[in-house]
Amino acid sequence: MARTGDRHSLAPCGRGGLWRASGCWRAVRAVILGLLVCLWAAPVTAAPEAITGALTGMTSGTVSLLTGVGLIGVLIGGLICLFAHARCRNERVLFRESLDAVPAARQLVGPDGSVVIANGAFRRMVGEVSTPTAVALERQLVGDSDGGERLARLAEHAAAGIAGHAELTVKSPTGDVEWRDVIAFPLPNRPGFVLWGVDDITPRRQVEQIIQKEQERFADLVEHAPIGFYSVDEEGRFLFVNETLSAWLGLAHDQVNAGQLRLHEVVAAPVPEGTAPYNPFGGGESVLSGEVVLCGPSGRRFQAYIRQEVVPGEAGKGLRTRSIVHDLSRERELEAALQISEQRFRRFFEEAPVGIALIDGDGRIEECNNAFGAMVEGTSTRLRSAALIDFIAEEDRAGVSQRLSDVAAGQPPGQPIDVRLAGGLSSGADGRTATLYASRREVGTGQASGLIAHFIDTTEQKKLEAQFTQSQKMQAVGQLAGGIAHDFNNLLTAMIGFCDLLLLRHRAGDQSFADIMQIKQNANRAANLVRQLLAFSRQQTLQPRVLNVTDVLAELSHLLRRLIGENIELQMTHGRDLFPVKVDHGQLEQVIINLAVNARDAMPEGGKLTIRTSNVTVATPFSRGPETMPAGDYALIEVIDTGTGIAPQIINRIFDPFFSTKEVGSGTGLGLSTVYGIVKQTGGFVFVDSKIGDGTAFSIYLPRYGAVQAGDAARREGAGEAAGGRDLTGIGTVLLVEDEDAVRLFSARALRNKGYTVLEARSGEAALEIIEVHLDSIDLLITDVVMPRMDGPTLIREVRGRRPEMKVIFISGYTEDAFRKRLDEDDDIHFLPKPFSLKQLAGKVKEVMREGAA
Repeated sequence: MARTGDRHSLAPCGRGGLWRASGCWRAVRAVILGLLVCLWAAPVTAAPEAITGALTGMTSGTVSLLTGVGLIGVLIGGLICLFAHARCRNERVLFRESLDAVPAARQLVGPDGSVVIANGAFRRMVGEVSTPTAVALERQLVGDSDGGERLARLAEHAAAGIAGHAELTVKSPTGDVEWRDVIAFPLPNRPGFVLWGVDDITPRRQVEQIIQKEQERFADLVEHAPIGFYSVDEEGRFLFVNETLSAWLGLAHDQVNAGQLRLHEVVAAPVPEGTAPYNPFGGGESVLSGEVVLCGPSGRRFQAYIRQEVVPGEAGKGLRTRSIVHDLSRERELEAALQISEQRFRRFFEEAPVGIALIDGDGRIEECNNAFGAMVEGTSTRLRSAALIDFIAEEDRAGVSQRLSDVAAGQPPGQPIDVRLAGGLSSGADGRTATLYASRREVGTGQASGLIAHFIDTTEQKKLEAQFTQSQKMQAVGQLAGGIAHDFNNLLTAMIGFCDLLLLRHRAGDQSFADIMQIKQNANRAANLVRQLLAFSRQQTLQPRVLNVTDVLAELSHLLRRLIGENIELQMTHGRDLFPVKVDHGQLEQVIINLAVNARDAMPEGGKLTIRTSNVTVATPFSRGPETMPAGDYALIEVIDTGTGIAPQIINRIFDPFFSTKEVGSGTGLGLSTVYGIVKQTGGFVFVDSKIGDGTAFSIYLPRYGAVQAGDAARREGAGEAAGGRDLTGIGTVLLVEDEDAVRLFSARALRNKGYTVLEARSGEAALEIIEVHLDSIDLLITDVVMPRMDGPTLIREVRGRRPEMKVIFISGYTEDAFRKRLDEDDDIHFLPKPFSLKQLAGKVKEVMREGAA
């Protein structure tokens, strides 16, 4: 039995129904009357008899008798209550068990909307016995847009005393979608009380849906079959026409089936007199099939093949036909389409961008298309009867002949092969490459009748592959150069740093001063070479600023005149209102100087060097070789000389590292590769045009910088220039993390000499151990970027979790962009590139510590 709690299970008695019926109410009145008598008699009995007589006019004995009668009434009333309660309880249990025996879900709801009682089936089917049926089912509605409205209307009618029912789609307590038949019965003698019933009609609805789907499937099959169906009576009136035939005749489907049209009205040729109205053939009744021309009111005529059977009509009255119609116009159209297809195939064959040749059993060309003729530079007419092998380069003929023989013998075609072509009729096709696909031609009996050869021209693809391979080689060499440069930067940092420490003890005039300066100068020269390697590998550390190219070239003009010599004329033409660009000032100067020096070497007898600037707007992406320059605004720098020029066979290699056309000892081969690396890292493009004897022109496209922050750039530059002359001493605790012992020792000594307390760690793990002890006392963290196991960015993320405000300086020989992306552009992290000097290190620490204090 489903229980809804004591309040609901006692509701039938509590609401006066079973209570009054069992006599409980009369027993309660007897108890109340007896208690009133006792309450009245108690003070009277306790008073003196004189007072009692005066007050009541009765003797004390009489009063005592009345008191006893009252007590007896209370006792009898209580017994009656006990018996009535037991009877009420038995009736309630009987009512509850009777309701539970009903397999359908039932729930009684009171006028105030509270649940009076619900049976176990309601709990199993609806799941919410304490919630009124309408509310519980409304929560379970699914996939039925009108279900809520029908349920609300049913509840309104029930409240008004009108019985009704509604079918709803709900989600059962188990999560399945089911159907319910909800019934509401208002109790006639209990206004406001409604008995709700919920029946599971899922099996019935599922069967109905299956039947409906099968009927719809069958109807769809008949109506939309690729053949026509119709039936007419003995008068030739259409009893049924499927949609396919209606569409063929151009008639409205409902109009045809309404009996408004007769069979002979859609037969194009006049039917002979005396022909039965249901016979479309015009012969005797024994003719059951034949071809006729049908024509509907729309005027469409088509040849049709009709086969029909005459059967008795409904209830044995009259007759009707079962007729099937085939539209023969499609077959006629197929014949015409075949001709069109042959013409189309011929056009596709002739105009295909792939070379196609039909080869006979002797290896000669039966037919070929224009694309194949263009590959071997011959017309299809002249190529017929020529041997296919004659158009293959001699070194590839053996392999091609073997492949063609294998395919002709019935072996699988296998993978296509790359071949080099040779002009069979001319030498113009020499040097072209193609991919050859060979397949077997068979006649109907399965015997081979020759081969089909497809040639895909891969000449340009091979060129691109060669360029891509060269690009990969350059990338690999660049990565190697970047790695070597990083290690050299560590060594040079230590060399330059320890030279600075020695110079603190050996001033000018000391006999060791000159030797130390020689070491430092050579270390600086090595640092410049490392910067060239990094520029080629596009891993150098740039310090880009917003610049005007005209200003850079104007400052550089005097140096360029001294570099190129007196026998070369320098002409500089500046464009007006050049687009601002954001580049590294020093690296841009290096690009111009490298190109000027190369131009000077290309003009040993003198000549003219022109440097020209202008604004260029590229409307659409521009491709040149493997490079694709996107649309946008660019500042163009052109460096043009009148030298010897560059040979076409090597012009694609001039940006390769260590490739040089100069004599041994005259160049490193890093000049133009450095130019390429700097321009590409800046986001620009560099192209070269040259002709032997006419000179060479380099075109550098630098992307326009959108917003020029000239004031901020000037302030930053001024602050950097002023850093060299200020006091570099300071106080504070610095944690130095560097896995290179020499760099760490130099940096620690340099900072201690400037007054700082330095804690050293040779790894990220060791740094974390120091931070655990000295977390609050550390003012600045200096760490290398690349370290074994835990690198610098990982260490910084760990430290940020403990002290988010800690200032950080990264030191590295790689570009700053290599780690910035991994730290979400954290503004509190500074960068000092390797190699650095003592002053650069102390100046950077002083700058960062001052920012922290501010």
